Amino acid sequence: MEKIILDTDIGSDIDDAVCLAYLLKQPKCDLLGITTVSGEPEKRAMMASALCKVVGKDDIPIYPGIENPLVTPIVQPKAQQAKLLDRWEHKKEFPKGEAIEFLRRTIRENPGEITLLAIGPMTNIAALFIVDPEIPALLKDLVLMCGVFSYKLPRYHITLTEWNALNDPYATKIVYEAKAKRIRSIGLDVTTQVVMDKQEGKDNFTADIMEPVFDFAGVWFENVDHITFHDPLAAATIFDDKICRFEKGDVQLETDSRFLGGLTKFTSSTDGINEIAENVDSELFFKHFFDIVGR
Repeated sequence: MEKIILDTDIGSDIDDAVCLAYLLKQPKCDLLGITTVSGEPEKRAMMASALCKVVGKDDIPIYPGIENPLVTPIVQPKAQQAKLLDRWEHKKEFPKGEAIEFLRRTIRENPGEITLLAIGPMTNIAALFIVDPEIPALLKDLVLMCGVFSYKLPRYHITLTEWNALNDPYATKIVYEAKAKRIRSIGLDVTTQVVMDKQEGKDNFTADIMEPVFDFAGVWFENVDHITFHDPLAAATIFDDKICRFEKGDVQLETDSRFLGGLTKFTSSTDGINEIAENVDSELFFKHFFDIVGR
């Protein structure tokens, strides 16, 4: 069993909810807790609770985390998909102001055993590393859906920066500079290779756990006609190391530029603690994903 803590901005893009559904169904995942980040973290916690309840795992601790970036203005003030929360049973009360301490305490109680999976802006993780600088070295692994490391992107993803890094570039820099054993990044250049159109997703996502996911996603699909599996891909690499091939090196962050804040720069190095996903076996990923979640 893999001990996992998930840090997520569920409630904006659909892929966070898809990722949580995957983790809840993954038999090799011991999900120790969930922390939420970015605008309206309490509503994001409610959404996570709704998914947990569908599969009878509403005892998983959920902690709303930090709402605003460390320095820059907030880019993601609302959890848009939370508009549909009243359709699903969920917890409404959560511990306040305890997310960082929950992360710190749980990691210290399980040294070398926890993979911290961060699929939102890096604000909570940076705050954790500031409060307790020994934490990165106590992790088994740090896995991030973050960054862009090659600019061969599909036409609908023409961008120099990735959303999580862009939302809090200073936090992202702190995370990448942490003294961890290993920092694995699955970047936008790779995640954009695992895509389904909206109808294909509806046809395939018939398992019970996907019902609230697609209900919440109605807001997302008002403007987007496809699903990109950014976060589920990052999660799946924890359990199947054949899905992506990784390259070792160093990652640097641009924070000073108004327009390029959050830009990730990778340099290959055999002794770097960073590993970036170079490519993905899309067919293997989708087989793995649906073997776990069901159709």
